[in-house]
Amino acid sequence: MRVPLEITFRGIPSDEDIKSLVQQKAAKLEMVAENLISCRVAIEKKQKHPQSGSPYRVRVNMRLPPGREVVVDSGESGEGYIHDELSTVVREVFDIALRQLKKVSDQQQDEVKEHPMQETSGIVVRLFTDNGYGFLKTLTGREIFFHRNSVLNKDFERLEVGTGVRFVEEQGEKGPQASTVQIVDKPGVRGPKTDEDPVEPPLDWQE
Repeated sequence: MRVPLEITFRGIPSDEDIKSLVQQKAAKLEMVAENLISCRVAIEKKQKHPQSGSPYRVRVNMRLPPGREVVVDSGESGEGYIHDELSTVVREVFDIALRQLKKVSDQQQDEVKEHPMQETSGIVVRLFTDNGYGFLKTLTGREIFFHRNSVLNKDFERLEVGTGVRFVEEQGEKGPQASTVQIVDKPGVRGPKTDEDPVEPPLDWQE
């Protein structure tokens, strides 16, 4: 899984089999949401033995641009059986998470198509390929962070310093960041045709 995955056990010993199951299920989330930024999973055993419902609680918190969170919590529904195994609860929660994530991802794709004027032009000025992120410089000279999962069509590996892109700016946890990054002009290679002029480097931009 390329997306940062955080697994926390509370009131229950860490279990390698459950970790492996969570990793397998979380990896499937990227199949329906290529722009998934992070996934946090909290697993706990309820302190008081319940009269009904599962004794385990699993919470999945997923982040998508622009600052969107999708949360699925098995404890909110109160469903399940008192003798349910933890693995059963994990599978059920991730099944729900997968459906909700797909719904949100589809909605965001529709929003991008409906609001193309929100896009901004820029140029890739720094790349950290091994770490999966980089920085863009806008035409006004500002540098904007972007994550590999924000690059459309899985094109992160095609990026180079000097690649022209279009993107939507959003406010991240550590400041401005770019989402829905799309290649429009590569050094020596023309990108998809647009009605606008090619991206030109800022006056102060240097390789």
